Amino acid sequence: MATKPRVKVPKKAAAGDVITIKTLISHAMESGQRKGKDGNLIPRKIINKFTAEFNGATVFSADIEPGVAANPFIEFNVKVMESGTFDFKWLDDDGSEYTSSKEIAVE
Repeated sequence: MATKPRVKVPKKAAAGDVITIKTLISHAMESGQRKGKDGNLIPRKIINKFTAEFNGATVFSADIEPGVAANPFIEFNVKVMESGTFDFKWLDDDGSEYTSSKEIAVE
């Protein structure tokens, strides 16, 4: 199970600026290849998809594979032309969805 994601987005920027967005979600990330104390395989449980939208349009997405370490950190750049809201979504193998939103003011 994941905890509340942490997201860093600048509070303001100038129109046309390229900003850096950083995200981190605490998650154990089980690959499905290890055995538990009972000798049975521990079921795969990973964050398998990340998407970032700005004012409803997808600006970044990533498919995450089992080789990714626990607590996936994702950093990417986006060019902003207007004020708005970034919406972030992480999807887990079990169907769980974790979300966060951040606003930016563009001058």
